[in-house]
Amino acid sequence: MEKTIVGIEAAQIPKQRGESLLETAVRYAEERHWDVFPGTWLEAVDGVQRCSCGDPACAAPGAHPAREDWATQATGSATVARRMWSKQPKASILLPTGRTFDALSVPETAGFLALARMERMELTLGPVTLAPDRRMHFFVLPGASAKVPELVRKLGWTPSSLDLVALGEGSYVAGPPTRFGSRGAVQWACRPTPANRWLPDAEELISPLAYACGRDR
Repeated sequence: MEKTIVGIEAAQIPKQRGESLLETAVRYAEERHWDVFPGTWLEAVDGVQRCSCGDPACAAPGAHPAREDWATQATGSATVARRMWSKQPKASILLPTGRTFDALSVPETAGFLALARMERMELTLGPVTLAPDRRMHFFVLPGASAKVPELVRKLGWTPSSLDLVALGEGSYVAGPPTRFGSRGAVQWACRPTPANRWLPDAEELISPLAYACGRDR
């Protein structure tokens, strides 16, 4: 779905094939000025990939915070990021929301429907991730989590009727190429590029997202 962003030069950040998690985390901090922090990682146990948290029933194996104080651990310093991933090179890359961006989280089916609608509307998107838990995250300007419920109501929906979640302060998203156990890796549906460094406001995307989530119920 990278065609949803028209006339954009090739992205710099996602050259992740063969690139280490350390190098990717450092470039997120350096090139995009995103805060990053290392999460859990995957360990092979009897030939099965298990989460380092030790819970065999972990809902997001290898893709959640490893510490309760993760919010204070997050850094926008490439130097600090390099130091943290040097200690645990297999750690997932987690990006806290509510700082340089918030994220609008929707089911995968609604997300692709919204992307097609946004393309027809010629909207300029920020980065969008597609995670193995079948959710898509649309990066928007900080503050979305406070505005989205009222924006949804203005469109005639009750917030509880739509599977549209605004992630702000205190939440996080997993950054590519973080893996969710055996389910695969987080990918870019729309890559970070120089052209989408300036993120859209939630108000610009809420109509097609709410419409798609309404259709997807």
